[in-house]
Amino acid sequence: MQMLAVMAMDVLLLTAAGGGALLTRFDFSFDAVPPQYLNAWFRFLPLEIAVTAAVFLARRMYRYMWRSVSAHDVAEMVVSVALSYLLFHVPARLLGYHQPRSVLFMELVYQMMLLVGLRCTYRIFLAVLQSLRRSREDGGERIMLIGAGEAGKLLLREISTTPKLPGRVYCAIDDDPAKQGKYLENVPIVGGRECIRSAAKQWNITQIILAIPTAAAKEKRDILELCKVTGCRIRVLPGIYQLVNGEVNLAAVKDVQVEDLLGREPVKLDTGVLHSFLQDQTVLVTGGGGSIGSELCRQIAKYHPKRLIILDIYENNAYDIQQELRRLYGAALDLRVEIASIRDKEKIYDLFRELRPDIVFHAAAHKHVPLMEDCPEEAIKNNVFGTYHVVRAAEKFGTRKFVMISTDKAVNPTNFMGATKRFGEMILQSRSDSSTEFCAVRFGNVLGSNGSVVPLFKRQIEEGGPVTITDKRIIRFFMTISEAAQLVLEAGAMAKQSQIFVLDMGEPVKILTLAENLIRLSGLEPYRDIEIREIGLRPGEKLYEELLMRSENLSKTSNEKIFIEQQREITKAEIMRDLKGLDGAIARRASPEELIALMKRMVPTYHAPAEVNDCVKAPAETEEVLHENMDEQAYPRRGEESA
Repeated sequence: MQMLAVMAMDVLLLTAAGGGALLTRFDFSFDAVPPQYLNAWFRFLPLEIAVTAAVFLARRMYRYMWRSVSAHDVAEMVVSVALSYLLFHVPARLLGYHQPRSVLFMELVYQMMLLVGLRCTYRIFLAVLQSLRRSREDGGERIMLIGAGEAGKLLLREISTTPKLPGRVYCAIDDDPAKQGKYLENVPIVGGRECIRSAAKQWNITQIILAIPTAAAKEKRDILELCKVTGCRIRVLPGIYQLVNGEVNLAAVKDVQVEDLLGREPVKLDTGVLHSFLQDQTVLVTGGGGSIGSELCRQIAKYHPKRLIILDIYENNAYDIQQELRRLYGAALDLRVEIASIRDKEKIYDLFRELRPDIVFHAAAHKHVPLMEDCPEEAIKNNVFGTYHVVRAAEKFGTRKFVMISTDKAVNPTNFMGATKRFGEMILQSRSDSSTEFCAVRFGNVLGSNGSVVPLFKRQIEEGGPVTITDKRIIRFFMTISEAAQLVLEAGAMAKQSQIFVLDMGEPVKILTLAENLIRLSGLEPYRDIEIREIGLRPGEKLYEELLMRSENLSKTSNEKIFIEQQREITKAEIMRDLKGLDGAIARRASPEELIALMKRMVPTYHAPAEVNDCVKAPAETEEVLHENMDEQAYPRRGEESA
């Protein structure tokens, strides 16, 4: 019905265009029009209507959404009108249709104005209506757009026409000098990034949208650093894939995450190596429902394993990743979920006997530092004996490669959790003569993982504060969950027997700065809107984590983000002696103090936190000075552990 109405409108407009051309040529009087021209026009008008309707139908002129007509649509309409005009007038001329040249020209102009203009009228009407409505709104967002390229233009167009975001764009920023001082969709481009702060103040901006999906991570971080000081809410169009997928719209714009401020370029994986490593293999992930474990499962599923086995003691997490993978892959992925504890030796052996995994990623572990300080026996049962059970099962039942997820807290540990993770590495190192290739991968804190500091800070900000940090001098290394999982996979693919891999975590981040950034990204001001409160170091906590990349004993790999650390050899006899000692201590229910003392003898680099933290000077000192003041004898470089 709607299409018939538009076709009827086109008939009227075609008639008006032809009649208007004749009237314009002959002084707006039909009486002045020579009869031969008027009769010819009446006689050929039905043919012109038929030809135009046929062309318009063929070129989908009746299927445009008028509320969202674009410049490309207008160009297509112009082509359709011109084509129909030519297809009528060329044969009509041969059939004896004659009009003055001026009439022919003006008829084409009028057709363009009326037929194309009709289809743009609704869009223009909505834009004017939206502009009037927004001009009357006092409480809407006052937006600054960073990026006056194609993505910015598309985003600006949607902002100006949609009711999803109450407010309007007042100014745009672009580093291209050729664009500065000009207008984008009637919005002034006021300057480059150096103008962000002054423009935000001048226009009373409340929200900033970064619309440069092609920007490198470092460039994006630098721009966001400038945006933070404005106190505005900051949002970002995530990446170039948004342009490829046609997702340059408000739905694609997200709040800035703290990882955007790390300036980390995306990890480049050797997908060929990973295909040959994982394809058609039976892969087991222990702790497969956790933050790292579940991301490993997502990444592994992409490479078409023969079977993917998720093992976890916590059924809710395991269920979530199971349902996610089933939705994504359906029957194409042979997926099995086992609810079991790695502490249950018999269960682990039964599973390995039945499933015969080719590759094991061992991510199951207790990881919370303060809790393991209070419950060291649980850390031993899980992180030491649980790891040993999985290691022995892998050897006994023919696993080809075993990759353990370790931590930077295993480097010169100052807490019991880190010491147990280091002991787990030592178990792997002792298996140098095994038919199973064992390796461990160390990295630092993972952004957004369960129990990590970022979700805690976000929750505290949502509750109005205060944001609590243990010490304003603390520094940490951070990596995204996806990045960590991908690097673990590639390290596993290249691993040889008993190697420990170290991931380049980039630059360290001060936790105080992290808290301040998160508050600013929420559109609030630290210390004014949200208090930051220092509550003191937790048991076993370092002021810093070891700089993984400082060691002189690192070897490069084919991936610039992955290094191999050289370690002294550890014998099975040493490990078995220590395991018996730990087993005896657990059996006699030794006190936490006894267990800590025992672990210090077994892990030579395990020191009390006070020994490390007392070496740290004033918080204003740089990290470089901090490390220069470390007692090298108390904290030997990796590879220099005493026997």
